Amino acid sequence: MSTSNAKPPGVELWAIFDLPLSEIDATWKNLTHTLSGLFCASINFLESSTAFSAPQWGFKLNEGNLRYGALPREAVCTENLTPWLKLLPCRDKAGVASLLYRPSIYKGYYHSQKLKLRSSQSVGIILDQTLTAVLQPNTVNSKQLHATDGQLQPSWSIRHLFNRKLSGKCPVSKSSRIYLEIDKGIVDKVKKSGIDVSWNNEFFVLSNNPDRVIKELDSLKVQSSSLYEYDVSAYSEDEPFDLGMTWKLPLIWSCTPSPYHTSRFLMGSGNERGSIALSFLSTNLHKQILGSSNDCSIKAVIFQVVPWYVKVYYHSLDIFIDGNRKTIPEVVDKIHVTPSEDKLLPGTLEMQLRFPCSMQSATLTLDFDKGFLHIDEYPPDANQGFDIPSALVSFPEFNSTRSYPEIDSSLGSPLLENFQEDGVVKSYTEVLLVPLTTPDFSMPYNVITFTCTVLALYFGSLLNALRRRIGEEERELKKAVAKRGLIPLLLAKLRGQKINPSESESSSERAGSKKLLLKVVFVALVAVAFHYLSNSS
Repeated sequence: MSTSNAKPPGVELWAIFDLPLSEIDATWKNLTHTLSGLFCASINFLESSTAFSAPQWGFKLNEGNLRYGALPREAVCTENLTPWLKLLPCRDKAGVASLLYRPSIYKGYYHSQKLKLRSSQSVGIILDQTLTAVLQPNTVNSKQLHATDGQLQPSWSIRHLFNRKLSGKCPVSKSSRIYLEIDKGIVDKVKKSGIDVSWNNEFFVLSNNPDRVIKELDSLKVQSSSLYEYDVSAYSEDEPFDLGMTWKLPLIWSCTPSPYHTSRFLMGSGNERGSIALSFLSTNLHKQILGSSNDCSIKAVIFQVVPWYVKVYYHSLDIFIDGNRKTIPEVVDKIHVTPSEDKLLPGTLEMQLRFPCSMQSATLTLDFDKGFLHIDEYPPDANQGFDIPSALVSFPEFNSTRSYPEIDSSLGSPLLENFQEDGVVKSYTEVLLVPLTTPDFSMPYNVITFTCTVLALYFGSLLNALRRRIGEEERELKKAVAKRGLIPLLLAKLRGQKINPSESESSSERAGSKKLLLKVVFVALVAVAFHYLSNSS
């Protein structure tokens, strides 16, 4: 089930300020610049008032002075992970962080970095770092593979996942533990076969004996999952820790989903207007929790931020449940809209819906017009389109809290304490890519190139005509005639030709000067005509 570690594509930043309202925006600006320099990211783009919003209750309940911003196009790479690791006491040189081998992390299916800062009067500032990764097992080195419905179920180990082995904890840390969770779906499958859930059974076997087994209990006091705890401090470089799981029999299971699968897409065509559609598809989770009764209802809260250049008409909201159109009062319990302002504020939609449990699908649509931006406001590669941040859909009646009655709170495991915190199920939609009308950015380059070429031809010919020395050319011609010698003169006399060097030279000079003058006049006329046409257009 979704937890607080689920994040949308790109960068998401939210902060709660204990400051006067007049100082919040300035503090937010300083915060974005600080984080941008710390993590080598473009978080400073969130400083503008067009990039962040102030949710009331759609993002987090009962939180005042909240600011929220997102950059959906910001990619996460190695230069962002390195500063994140430098905040750890031992960086990635020792402890669990030594497993974070860059190629293994970035070739996985998914990964995200989380940094949470909390201020406490008793403790001070608490820094909580979380890295979530979905890795692909190395099927080449895995020994046992089981084909189930055409899919491979590979065995795995820490060395195959990270290309690293764990050789002890960080010297300055109080404790270092690794937890392996056996999901509720696997526990149910194993129990149905009449086998006790242990680290070595007929379905799978673990390479290391756990130091402790922790059972999670649901609301009915029935075991839903198992946690195997391993103390990293018991291992060293001579005896590294390499936990592995080997499958004996193929097993198919699925994790507990959210009540609805949500997705968002665009409708319409052209560069003038369109529609945003948000669809819900039931996973029938209510039958597992609430029973088979269809008289109940499920609450859903939508939080969506739209940039100012996508002008949403909130009064055009249409709701369809199982293909039938519904009125807004039938479905919407509460709604809060902050309209966008051109080049000042983005639009914010916070809406609380109530769906009947018997519903299988629902669709919400909103119409919008596409605005026009100044040429200075277009981002790089504007022809690709403009990204709208993911919408957040939360289900307040479903929580992701886990209960471990066997754990003593005095032992202080930060990870398990995080699991036991109250949290609602959250789901993020896809990022929307909206195409807008973009100018021809190559036009100024073409105009400048053509104009400079014409001016170069004109001034080159003009300077050539002004700086040419006629007398020096005459002397060069006379020298050339004198060098011709007696033999050419005798041949000319034998042929009966009259030789008058001065006349031939003067005629060639006059012809050359006329051609030069015509060339200068032609280039000048072309330049004047081009200048006139460019100004008239």
